[in-house]
Amino acid sequence: MLKVLRQYFPLRTLHQAAIDAALLLSAALIAVLSQAGTETVGWTVILPSAVFFAVAMVGLNTAMGLYRHHGGASSSDAFRRVALSVVISVPIALVIFNLLPWSAVTSAPTRYSTLAALGLLLLMRGLGGRWGAKAMTGSRVMIVGVGPDAEEVRRVLADDPARHGFLVGFYPGVKDDEYVVDPRKTLPQRDLLEAVRENKVTEVVVALRERRGGNVSLRALLDCRLAGVKVTDVSSFFERTSGQIRVDSLRASWLIYGDGFRQGVLRTVVKRCFDIVCSLVLLILASPVMLLTALLVLLEDGAPVFYRQTRVGLGGRTFEVIKFRSMRRDAEKDGKPRWASANDDRVTRIGRIIRRLRIDELPQLFNVLIGEMSLVGPRPERPYFVDQLVKDIPFYSVRHCVKPGVTGWAQVRYQYGSSVDDSIEKLQYDLYYVKNHTLVLDIAVLFETVRVVLTGEGAQ
Repeated sequence: MLKVLRQYFPLRTLHQAAIDAALLLSAALIAVLSQAGTETVGWTVILPSAVFFAVAMVGLNTAMGLYRHHGGASSSDAFRRVALSVVISVPIALVIFNLLPWSAVTSAPTRYSTLAALGLLLLMRGLGGRWGAKAMTGSRVMIVGVGPDAEEVRRVLADDPARHGFLVGFYPGVKDDEYVVDPRKTLPQRDLLEAVRENKVTEVVVALRERRGGNVSLRALLDCRLAGVKVTDVSSFFERTSGQIRVDSLRASWLIYGDGFRQGVLRTVVKRCFDIVCSLVLLILASPVMLLTALLVLLEDGAPVFYRQTRVGLGGRTFEVIKFRSMRRDAEKDGKPRWASANDDRVTRIGRIIRRLRIDELPQLFNVLIGEMSLVGPRPERPYFVDQLVKDIPFYSVRHCVKPGVTGWAQVRYQYGSSVDDSIEKLQYDLYYVKNHTLVLDIAVLFETVRVVLTGEGAQ
C-alpha cells in the first residue's frame, strides 16, 4: 500500500493502471503516427493528446471499478463488470478520440482499431486480473493475538493475500484467554523477534483487545521495529486494507493521537467551492431528468412531488432534506419511523425506479447549494434513529463533525442500510471518511458513485 495525500493506494492497482496507461498511450501514438499527413500536426499536439486519451481512459475504468478487488466474485460477475466497462468506455473513447486535434488526419479504420485495442485491454484486465493477483507476491504477516480481532485480520488477508499479505501464523499473547483462531496455525510460544526472523516476517499486526497487562511486550515490538519489520495495530490495519475504521477494535486514544481529522480553513473553503460549482453543473445537466421525474411522480400518486424530512447534520443540528417522493403518501401513517428495507411495500412503482437509479436524491443538490449538505460526506439520518444509534454504537456522533453528503464513502462501499447492524458497518466507512477526507477522496467517491448508479449496487 502507498499512502498519498492521506489516501491508501494499493501498489498492485497502481502498477496495473500504469501498465494500461502505457499500452493505451502506445496504441494511440502508433495509430496516429501511421497515418499520412501526421507531420502537419506536430509532436507538441500529438503527444499531449495521446497522454490525455490514455489518462482519461484509465480514469474512466477506475470509476467503473475495473481495478477494484471483488473478493469472492464469480466469473459471471467479472464478465458483467467487464461488459459494462466496454459498453461505457468504448463510446466515450470514440467521442474523445474525435474531439482531439489529430482527428483530421486519422481515418475511421484507425480509430476503430484503437477502440478495439481498448476493448481487448478491458477484457484482459477484467478477466485476467483474477489470476494475476494470485501470481503476485505479497508481504509475510504475523498476527499477534488469537482472539476475535486476530480472526478478522485473518479473513482480510485470506480475501486478497497478494494485496494485503500472506499469513505466516498467529503469535499468542501471554494472557490470551479468548481463543478463536485455529490452534493449528498458532506459532510456538517463544521470543517474538526470534519467531519473526525464523518465519521471515515482514509485518507484525497487533490484534489484541487489551495491549497492556502483559499481553504483549512493548520491548519485543520495539525490537521488531528496530529490526526493520513493520509493526501495525489492528485499527490502522483495517483502515489501510478495508477503507474503514472498525468500531469493535477502536480506542479513543487512537482517534485522539493518530493523524487525520483535519478541519482546517483551507479545506473547508476548497470543499465549499467544489460543492457550489459541482452542484450547479449537476443541476443544469440533470434538470430534464428532474422535470420528467416530477411529472411521473405526480401522475402516479399525486402531489406532493417532493418529500421533506428532518435529518441530523453538521454538529448535530437538524435540517430539512429534500428528495423526490418515492413512497406512498401514507407510508408512515402511524407516525412511527421505520427503516427502509428490500422490497419495501411502501415504495411506489416510479419510486422503485428512481431509488434504484438514485434519481430521488437529486433534489438534495439544493441542500448543497444553501450549505446544509456537501456533495460527499456521511449520509444524514433521522433524529429518531440517531438517538437510538448514539446509545447503541460507540463513536457514532463522530460522523457529525463534517457536513452530511448526497453521496459518501459508505454509500459506494456498502449496501443500503436498513438495520442497526448495517449502520455499524456504514459507520466504520464514515469514520474513515471523516478521518481522511480530502478533495482527492471526494473526487474518488463521485467517480465510484457513477459506477454504483450504473450497476444499481445496493439500491432498494
